Amino acid sequence: MATTSDFRNGLVIKLNDAIYTIVEFLHVKPGKGGAFVRTKLKRVTDGSVIDRTFRAGEYVEEVRLEGREMEFLYRDNDLFHFMDRETYEQQAMTEAQLGDGLKFLKENTVVTVKFHDDEPLVVELPFFVDLKIVETDPGVRGDTASGGSKPAKLETGAVIQVPLFVKSGSTVRVDTRTGEYVERV
Repeated sequence: MATTSDFRNGLVIKLNDAIYTIVEFLHVKPGKGGAFVRTKLKRVTDGSVIDRTFRAGEYVEEVRLEGREMEFLYRDNDLFHFMDRETYEQQAMTEAQLGDGLKFLKENTVVTVKFHDDEPLVVELPFFVDLKIVETDPGVRGDTASGGSKPAKLETGAVIQVPLFVKSGSTVRVDTRTGEYVERV
């Protein structure tokens, strides 16, 4: 159990049989009445965000998630299959559990899967992945590194903005948190 004084960004709590992560919180002491804590909570399973206010000193159930390194093996219709790199056990997960990371996931990528009571809840991709560009418009003579950008389709199907000098067939590093081009590899 944790109280509102234990709140911090990233704390995982159970509320109404759902597991949430605290995204932000603010302790409020009004001039009149009791203190309270205003929070923004993100549901771990589907990423939906809710606002919730707690009375100061209120107890909530803290949840410990176990992170395991797993390797993405393959996609089978709506299921994505991962293998534990230590035990070689396989685990299937849905698109909802993968969230936005799905567009940067390619075979043999090592990810961290967060478990609660041996149930996989969420997949965390590495911050940066290297992906090959399969389709983009050709650059124009005189393009420079500081000039504009153009759309490029990656091997996973995602479309990102890249500098004009990047060509089809190039491998680029992408930030999975923002979906932005970082550099050519």
